Amino acid sequence: MNAILSLDLGTTSARAIVFNQAGGIISQSQHEFTQHFPQAGWVEHDANEIWQTQCAVAAEAINVAQQKGAMIVGLGITNQRETTVVWNRATGEPIAPAIVWQDRRTSEYCQSLIDAGHTDLIRDKTGLVIDAYFSGTKLKWLLDHVPNARKSAKRGELAFGTMDSWLIYKLTQGKVHATDVSNASRTMLFNIHTLKWDETLLALMDIPRDESSLLPKIVSSSGVIGETAGINGIPAGIPIAGIAGDQQAALFGQGCHTAGMAKNTYGTGCFMLMHTGDKPSTSKHKLLTTVAWRLGEDKPEYALEGSVFIAGAAVQWLRDGLGLIQHASEMTALAASVPDTNGVAFVPAFAGLGTPYWDASARGTILGLTRGTTKAHIARATLEAIAFQSADVFNAMRADTGLDLTALRVDGGATANPLLMQFQADILGIPVVAPAITETTALGAAYLAGLAVGIWQTKADIAAQWQISQQWSPTMSRDEAESRMSRWQIAVEHAKGWA
Repeated sequence: MNAILSLDLGTTSARAIVFNQAGGIISQSQHEFTQHFPQAGWVEHDANEIWQTQCAVAAEAINVAQQKGAMIVGLGITNQRETTVVWNRATGEPIAPAIVWQDRRTSEYCQSLIDAGHTDLIRDKTGLVIDAYFSGTKLKWLLDHVPNARKSAKRGELAFGTMDSWLIYKLTQGKVHATDVSNASRTMLFNIHTLKWDETLLALMDIPRDESSLLPKIVSSSGVIGETAGINGIPAGIPIAGIAGDQQAALFGQGCHTAGMAKNTYGTGCFMLMHTGDKPSTSKHKLLTTVAWRLGEDKPEYALEGSVFIAGAAVQWLRDGLGLIQHASEMTALAASVPDTNGVAFVPAFAGLGTPYWDASARGTILGLTRGTTKAHIARATLEAIAFQSADVFNAMRADTGLDLTALRVDGGATANPLLMQFQADILGIPVVAPAITETTALGAAYLAGLAVGIWQTKADIAAQWQISQQWSPTMSRDEAESRMSRWQIAVEHAKGWA
């Protein structure tokens, strides 16, 4: 039985899933890794710990799959996107901790780019707003602040990449240094029209422009780029054939292959993407224009994206920061134990606000507290905040495109929370639909790899495998939904500009 191994490197955990030709799961494994918060606004990962964790789960999934008679004929990679790592090409060792996409240390530099009038230039070339979220300013920070890093980079001794590049480099024992178009489009250094690193932007951020050294080679999202070298329990000779940033992979895995189809992923953050066809679409409502994927030598396909920085991470904060719950699984029962939030509103702007506000100085805010407020009210307000933030993005998308979406496909861990999914349907006023396979990020990477090695022949073959698992239809009146959204937007105004 031929199968595809998918490595799904998230923000808080690494997972590995082996899929069969029907898109079903043969085996899977998942381990969390450490989050580091060295100072206010900084978020870091240990790239070596990530590599070891990803290898451990891969070895576990491979072992179980092989016992079931599976033969792994291809490997797909999907990853937390903008997280930035720089390593020594000779030793393969990172020169500093990886700077996570949530990290805000370059906010001041980003403001200087805005003040200098570069907003239109960067948006026109990259489809992005200027924000510390993206990789380019993180790379510049590492070159500027790690001793001798800039000199080493100019001598061709260093390699930069997002987490896909890091895994590829390690899996091939340094033979391949590459990234795909979807991850490159999240760096603020990549021209989404020419599909190349942009000379003007590299010069603007003072980043060495020798593509053979510091910057990874840009490849398609589906196509064989190398083979595993055989290390840490991962066998040698597996073709590395699919690469996509996690949100683009989820869009592909959800079967959203034609213009106008949209999905929302509920993970550490929330990310809503709408497929817009083979030409980039410029947003008037602060959505991002991003490369969705490129299959082989075909034309690239594009998407509009809205980014919510803190979603599941707010639940983690209730667990780890406040100790209100011991396990994330307790959220549904706790939130459902009260009929409403009792007037409490929670804006979880721990890393600023993303779409459509793009306010780097916003901070987390809880409003409406009284002596009658309990942890159940705060738990319910947390779930509602996830839905409200996603609705902000959805409304921007609808305003941008003029399309009336009839349903929203959803995936990610929080789709297991029926209270959240029902509230999301109520606020949006359309059905929310979950697929039979909720691990759509890993599945998308598997599909991209499988297309390259012949497991699947066409996108139509893949779309035909998508099946509904559950659907939530709206029950709230539109007047009530609009009243609640208005109240939410008042709370957002209080969170803005705090830092």
